[in-house]
Amino acid sequence: MRGRRNRQRDHHRGAELTRFDVLVVGTGHAGVAAAIHLRQAGFAGSIALLGEETELPYERPPLSKDYLLGTRGREEFRFRTADFWADKGVALVPGERVERIDPQARTVACASGREIGYSELVWTAGGRARRLGNAHVIRTLDDVDRLKEALTDARSVLVIGGGWIGLEAAAALTKLGKRVTLAEREPRLLARCSGHALSDFLADRHVREGVDVRLGVADIDSSAFDLVVAGIGIEPEGGPLLDAGAEGGNGVLVDELGRTTLPHIWAAGDVALHRNPFGPDRPIRIESVQHATDQAACVARAIVGAPAPYAAMPWFWSNQYDLKLQTVGLSHDHDEELVRGDPASGRFSILYRRKGKVIALDCVNMVRDYVQGRALIERGSEVEASLLTDAERPLKSLLE
Repeated sequence: MRGRRNRQRDHHRGAELTRFDVLVVGTGHAGVAAAIHLRQAGFAGSIALLGEETELPYERPPLSKDYLLGTRGREEFRFRTADFWADKGVALVPGERVERIDPQARTVACASGREIGYSELVWTAGGRARRLGNAHVIRTLDDVDRLKEALTDARSVLVIGGGWIGLEAAAALTKLGKRVTLAEREPRLLARCSGHALSDFLADRHVREGVDVRLGVADIDSSAFDLVVAGIGIEPEGGPLLDAGAEGGNGVLVDELGRTTLPHIWAAGDVALHRNPFGPDRPIRIESVQHATDQAACVARAIVGAPAPYAAMPWFWSNQYDLKLQTVGLSHDHDEELVRGDPASGRFSILYRRKGKVIALDCVNMVRDYVQGRALIERGSEVEASLLTDAERPLKSLLE
């Protein structure tokens, strides 16, 4: 019975309606995790993975790193082979975009005109790259293929946006020998997700690598460059759910199990607006592989009747030049940042505190701090600042 889809006649239209027990919309990390965890939990009903692209489901984080640099090929980013999905009884529905949802009939209508039914709908559509004129973006394999082709004849590149994607793109393009200018409208890099110490360090490092970093830039003449790349974030793809009556705004609101306010509809990943146990006292979205994977697993457990509130520790990473940047926890609303080690050495950490408690760490080439600092956050540790900033003292010793 695994993987069998039910076919019903839609008497109003005279068409055959394919219905799945679980329809997962979105084929990124969250969608793939939802399907795999359902099977691992023993779910025997039919599952479908529906996505806009015709590619087999693949990873996105390497696009702005290895794939842009050309050190890894397209086929190396696949989550699993076609045979794997067939063996697991997961139907792939490629090249389809959901435009409307009917929560009462439990159906979705695609742009192609196709309608698909579901018993449970898991929305993991993520987000769409914000566009800026004719600038290139980095969101899909095809996006990067077009960018790589355009780079052949380009010497000067303007990267707009000083967030993670913009910084990773600037680093990769510099390695490719391009003359890179990075423009950010905020007065510092990573203004929305990190503190001043990391912003200053990365700005200095990119300048030393040859990047022309321009901060506080509201407008720039892009015609002076051969090519423009926009890394200005994503728009969460929750429109069909919101149109159907789900609560939300900048994303789709879910509870601690991943349930939306619509019956039999769940959401996970970049699009999910949720109260994170390690975050501020308000709903937020998190754009990371960890969050997408862990929240989707939470949804899968709830669907099979083993619900447990989402309680995963957030973490994130980035690679730029020879830097391995690792973040654990969420620094939202921090009121203090403590630097541990010497940034000039290229190996240091930043601890963020709120009301005396450690809530997050940014670690630059400091894997030990990243691993050991996790426990400080989990315990809500209040430790004297001088001890936290003593780079010779292992963080785990502060737990004793």
